[in-house]
Amino acid sequence: MVDTSLYAAFLVAGFALCVTPGPDMMFIVAMGGRGGPAAGVLAALGVAFAMLVHAVAAMLGLSALFTTLPTLYHVLRWLGAAYLLYLAVKAFRDRAVPDEGPAAVGPGLRRAFWQGALTNLLNPKVILFNVAFLPQFVNPELGHVAGQFMILGASMTIMGFAVDGSIGLLSGRLSALLRRSRRVARGLNVFSGTVFAGLALRLAASPK
Repeated sequence: MVDTSLYAAFLVAGFALCVTPGPDMMFIVAMGGRGGPAAGVLAALGVAFAMLVHAVAAMLGLSALFTTLPTLYHVLRWLGAAYLLYLAVKAFRDRAVPDEGPAAVGPGLRRAFWQGALTNLLNPKVILFNVAFLPQFVNPELGHVAGQFMILGASMTIMGFAVDGSIGLLSGRLSALLRRSRRVARGLNVFSGTVFAGLALRLAASPK
């Protein structure tokens, strides 16, 4: 169903993109720092879920709306920036450092998943990236174009989760050790808030 040479090139390019530090990876590090290993992994799973949604949108041609409706792009961009800023404020105001252990620290696990998903879904640059990136590795002559899109999207999702999930797990375990100190725990919340605020400003200030 897929062109094997194109698919091999896609795997190499996709893996290089996955291991390159970017906004999603920084977000997951911050989530792991706030909520521990489970929160970091769940945030990575949420980002992976959003990546699969983007792949389906690209397959259906929905993502191409951004090229014809610039206003929609900017609305989504500001919504994403506002959501990240909301997370930053929550992190800055979070002074709770429970004694029960790292599993009780920070956002709930279900919340971590949806925060990861929303942060990625509300980033129009990710949508435009999928529009530009995935079609390069689809060979229409083989037919089953939708199937090719889904294979590429699923492969990218799996690679992304393998890398991001590992990052979230490691950052969460490190934070669990550091959070034994209340001062360090507060510092981790400030770090997470700074990351969220920085990502919000980056998204708001970035041109199309």
